[in-house]
Amino acid sequence: MTQVFVSMGFFPDDYFAGTVDYIAKLQDADGAIPWFDGGPMDPWDHIESAMGLAIGGHFDQAKAAFHWLKNNQLPNGSWLAAYKDGKVEDGTRAESNFVAYIATGVWHYYLVTGDEEFLSDLWDTVRSAMEFVLRLRGPQGQVYWCEDTTLGIQQDSLVTGCSSIYKSLECALNIATRLEEEVPHWATARSRLGNAISQHPEYFDRTWDSKSRFAMDWFYPVLTGVIKDKTAQNHLKSRWNEFVVKDLGCVCVNDEPWVTVAESCELVMSLLTAGQYQPAVQLFSWLHQFRDEKGAYWTGYVHRDHALWPLEKPTWTAGAVLLAADALSNKTGAAHLFRNESVVTSSRNASMANFNQD
Repeated sequence: MTQVFVSMGFFPDDYFAGTVDYIAKLQDADGAIPWFDGGPMDPWDHIESAMGLAIGGHFDQAKAAFHWLKNNQLPNGSWLAAYKDGKVEDGTRAESNFVAYIATGVWHYYLVTGDEEFLSDLWDTVRSAMEFVLRLRGPQGQVYWCEDTTLGIQQDSLVTGCSSIYKSLECALNIATRLEEEVPHWATARSRLGNAISQHPEYFDRTWDSKSRFAMDWFYPVLTGVIKDKTAQNHLKSRWNEFVVKDLGCVCVNDEPWVTVAESCELVMSLLTAGQYQPAVQLFSWLHQFRDEKGAYWTGYVHRDHALWPLEKPTWTAGAVLLAADALSNKTGAAHLFRNESVVTSSRNASMANFNQD
């Protein structure tokens, strides 16, 4: 088994150069980053891939990815579910966590580069996206998962999606503060959303089967800072044996033998957020057996059948690998983004951050 031990101060640039190049080579001329050659793209995974480009120093290409979002944003602030070859592939809905994630990607790019002009350039895009997302709030602070383009807002919420939005609101507030823009209602919304996720499970999965079998529902509240400190450590420990297969990684769901690289990388960053550094290093070291000779990573591995599946190497999986490696090694100025909650507190925006309302 190939193992690579990435640790604080050690980011093997040569080893990951092919991973960055894989994303860069698949980017379309208009800036869109499809899942794989000839495949679709969606806004969330597109942004994950763009963050990988920034970590690898491909700044112009990362900026082109964000400008694709700027140029293709709908008048209501959203993007649709999927695109392909410059056209809409799935126009049935706009998903709230997909739309919100631009704030995370834009703030990440700024942390890597210090490019405040870029923040200013993307501000209106971020603001419009976050206002769309907050329009999908439920009465208890949860955010509904999508707006169907035919049926309207679909009034149920996902723990993973809302946790991602919670992190995006943190990043959006930081962008606003850096640009001296006042959006205190975003801080209020973030606080209420965190309270809903951590204290009110009854607000989620009301109209479909519980998603608790998914690993992301387990670790995303830790990854995004909803659950913190010792509580976060205990939370991860409580279901570790359900989801983690020794020497392989994290399964996608607890009732299928399918280890996935991207979820494993996100669990690595969740461990770092919870202060579990050595387990994070070890978990990440297992994942490179799923890397091809050029640096791309397979989606996952069905360990019962000893088979890679599906036979795809997504750009967003490469992005997740690079984010985890950065968080472990402290390579860039954005390395702390998924290790710590870090709301900038120099404006009126953040003065609302501790406001809670049931």
